[in-house]
Amino acid sequence: MFSWLVRTVSACWRPLSRYVPMSKDEDDALGGEDDPFLWCRDLEKHSCGEFSFAVVQANQVLEDHSQVDTGREGTFVGVYDGHGGPEASRFVRDHLFLHLIKLARENGTIDEEVLKNAFAATEDGFLSLVRRAFGITPLIATRGCCCLVGVIWKGTLYVANLGDSRAVLGHIGRSNKIVAEQLTKDHNASIEEVRKELMSLHPDDSRIVANVNGAWRVKGIIQVSRSIGDAYLKKPEFAVGPSHPRFHLKEPLRRPVLRADPSVCSRNLQPGDRFIIFASDGLWELLSNQKAVEIVHNNPREGIARRLIVSALDEAARRRKMKYEDLKKYDKGARRAFHDDITVVVIFIDHEVLEGELTVPELSVRGFIDIHGPSDFNILQEVATKTNSHK
Repeated sequence: MFSWLVRTVSACWRPLSRYVPMSKDEDDALGGEDDPFLWCRDLEKHSCGEFSFAVVQANQVLEDHSQVDTGREGTFVGVYDGHGGPEASRFVRDHLFLHLIKLARENGTIDEEVLKNAFAATEDGFLSLVRRAFGITPLIATRGCCCLVGVIWKGTLYVANLGDSRAVLGHIGRSNKIVAEQLTKDHNASIEEVRKELMSLHPDDSRIVANVNGAWRVKGIIQVSRSIGDAYLKKPEFAVGPSHPRFHLKEPLRRPVLRADPSVCSRNLQPGDRFIIFASDGLWELLSNQKAVEIVHNNPREGIARRLIVSALDEAARRRKMKYEDLKKYDKGARRAFHDDITVVVIFIDHEVLEGELTVPELSVRGFIDIHGPSDFNILQEVATKTNSHK
């Protein structure tokens, strides 16, 4: 019945040369021309505007995975920042959107509850995978993923978040200047509010948060307080033995110390809303919200996600009294000492398109629809129309 699901339309981060040709002159202007670990797609169409995305690898194996799906009636963005390895982020990339579409088909729409249930189904699926693999590969229980999802559906923006990836809206304020509005909550123990939440949920655990080498961590191990995966911090049967001291808990779990329920918000898009930046925490460690929206607002759209990453890498190099040109000489793995894997997706909101005055050209998402099959958002729209006509 759901054979179309296996043709999900996803933009996994791969070298740019597989999709569109690069302009050498443009690369020279932005920097990063000879950076072998920086890939991007400069500008594409989505349901109510244009989008740009880019990724830079720092780890030996890329732990960030992402996807964009766009149809006539909706746009989906997912940024999945893995930790401990890429297994959880790959799993989320391959399953979360499928769960969302299946649940949306069953309900005839997309709303906050559908998003929460899609996250829950993805968590259950990954924990089932851990259960099957744990006896052979116990470290699978230490793989986790921060998840950031954005959905634009019929003029409404939905955002769901686990962990410390972040969605930031750029909108025009009263003074006609661009203003940054953070749409997500960071679930990170470095934030006092998060530490208080953890302590209130675990009053009998004096070490639910601990400061290790100047950084607050849950159980002295992990900074984020919510994630997909990290089964060893959620279920006692997935405890990791002392042979892996980084992940070993001295006392058995009494209850899960990490959560998998996302923070979800929604808003009707307003005339002053110009764009949303979805990015993994590697960007926000180096650029403030306001700095990021000013870069987007003050520069051409084409290549803007790449420009944000280059600005972040310039800052990473500056903090080490280097130049970005010096940073490029380091291989993957070694670059992790300077910056994290970074994923950026910039979604522009063109209100004349949102209001239906323009339509997205049929071939505007050629790399996704023509190769992988029809957009699942288009299929969802057909189902929703049929459902509503019977009410």
